[in-house]
Amino acid sequence: MKKSILVIGLLLALASCEKAAEQKDFKTAYVDTSNLLEEYTEAKDIEAKYKSKGEEMGKQLEAEVARFRNEASSFQKNAQTYGPQWAQQKGAELQKKEQELSYAQQAILQQLQEESGKEMDSLVKDVKKFIKDYGKEKGYNYIYGTGDAASVLYAKEEYDITKEIIKLLNDKYKANSSTETKKKDTAEAKK
Repeated sequence: MKKSILVIGLLLALASCEKAAEQKDFKTAYVDTSNLLEEYTEAKDIEAKYKSKGEEMGKQLEAEVARFRNEASSFQKNAQTYGPQWAQQKGAELQKKEQELSYAQQAILQQLQEESGKEMDSLVKDVKKFIKDYGKEKGYNYIYGTGDAASVLYAKEEYDITKEIIKLLNDKYKANSSTETKKKDTAEAKK
């Protein structure tokens, strides 16, 4: 009986030693996703692209708004001269134009949000795949995400691999951008 207790005790000791050895190889890290998207060059480029596109589309709308303001100003000056019937008819026309401009502005915003949303969703998907591949390559058991949708409440800074991920993603993006630029230059040279 004493021998069987001793054998069971030895087996438990060996099992706990094996678990301790396994835990030594346990590798974990985290990425600050907010910082990642702020510092990732491709994300910055997408943001700049849609900001520029929004400004361009906004300029067209601003010209229409300026014309509308001129008409509204003219309406106020001429309302007494042409009488109440004219003022009522012209006022209705101006209200309709104002509503159309409002709809146009909403349509532009919606279009920009949809387009940029699709591109950002694709970017996030690619970043997640990159981090997954990175984790496999580097032998991580877990890589957590922190930031706006935090899933880690505490982590030692030594486990933060955000800067390394940003650098690798930016290097990859630069390499892809320069390859695409070379392809465009080659295609243009052939023309």
